Amino acid sequence: MRDQGGDSTQGDDADENGTDGALPAETTAVAKADTELDRRLVAALERIGHVTRTLLWRDAYSTGMSPMQAQLLLHLDTRRQAHRVGDLAAEFDVSPPTISDALAALRRKGLVAREQDPNDRRSFSFTPTPEGARVAADLTSWADPITAQLPVVTAEQKAATLRLLLTMIAGLHRQGVLAVARTCLTCRFFVRDAHPDTDLVHHCRLLGTAFSDAALRVDCAEHQAADPTG
Repeated sequence: MRDQGGDSTQGDDADENGTDGALPAETTAVAKADTELDRRLVAALERIGHVTRTLLWRDAYSTGMSPMQAQLLLHLDTRRQAHRVGDLAAEFDVSPPTISDALAALRRKGLVAREQDPNDRRSFSFTPTPEGARVAADLTSWADPITAQLPVVTAEQKAATLRLLLTMIAGLHRQGVLAVARTCLTCRFFVRDAHPDTDLVHHCRLLGTAFSDAALRVDCAEHQAADPTG
């Protein structure tokens, strides 16, 4: 009941908008729904990750290689410049001895060649042999069951998904969870949304080229890391 001689107020806990400071039920429901959606997205990504690992491992074993050896051979074949043990260890987020063991096995199989660095006699680089390149070409079919599902997805959906995944990769790289990320979104030459009124929305300062989400690179040979504080 009001004081007959006093002013009517909304109470000590009321804010200037006349609420008691609690979040509206609608806001709480939306936040809860967003969190649940995030969890389901992560669960879906984990499921896809399980499928990709299973498919690659199945093909690796069929060729007499371990999964690590198969991944390493595919990586060396895709990026044809010479690689050193330390660089490969960072790439795969494993210890140098693990990479050394896998490289030694690939060399015994005649799939990888080792060359001494002319500037450092203690350092070696590794490249696929012709037989290694042939085996790597055969291994590339491991992803066919996944790519077979993609024609039902529109180009716009694929481009948006690629941008989402690369945004997540860039964030994980900034957090230190992912050691190496040679994507457009982690590159100092990349300008996001530089041309917002066109389909070719982004810009690469190195190539002087505008491009769309669909052309974002996952592993760019010209990549130079952006300043993480920038």
